Amino acid sequence: MPTVTLLKPQKNGKRVNVYLDGVFGFGIDLDNLVTSHIKIGTELTDEEVKKIIFKADFQKSLDRLLRFVTIRPRSLREVKDYFRRKKIDISIHQSLLEKLKNLELLDDAKFAKWWVSQRLAFKKISLKLLKLELGKKGIGRDVIDDVLRDSPIDEEKMARELLESKAYKWENLDPGIAKQKKFQYLAGKGFSWETIEKVVLKR
Repeated sequence: MPTVTLLKPQKNGKRVNVYLDGVFGFGIDLDNLVTSHIKIGTELTDEEVKKIIFKADFQKSLDRLLRFVTIRPRSLREVKDYFRRKKIDISIHQSLLEKLKNLELLDDAKFAKWWVSQRLAFKKISLKLLKLELGKKGIGRDVIDDVLRDSPIDEEKMARELLESKAYKWENLDPGIAKQKKFQYLAGKGFSWETIEKVVLKR
């Protein structure tokens, strides 16, 4: 059986390189080093080595993942995209997802509510664009509809404020051309024709 012949701390001080029979075997975090009872002279079966490496890889990936999801809320699709970018072994994907859910750090409905509140707080954005953004984040249509139904969104007010902020662009234009430009501007922002007509024609 492989025998632990050297334990060498890594530069970060949080992990240790374990050498088996004089050859590097694997890296492991300090907690798992202790709970796995690994020390110089410890003999490990091949199966034990596999289990220890799995636990070590899981913890290393989890530590990095937690940093990713605590910077700001993340959707399930964003986390899965993270797995692909970081080339995290597919064998631990489900365990990592379950861990995040148990920690209440992965919930598409909560993410959608947060996303909408942030977008509305810092930018005047139409319902159409909000739906597109949430869709790109992997949020399901039912969740999007529920969240937007409960959000205080006044598209007409936002459209009016946008036009007011850009009024200088059209003030010297022919009225007909100015009206056309306003229609085009609001359409490009994703506002519905119904809203645009109310704002542009009934100002």
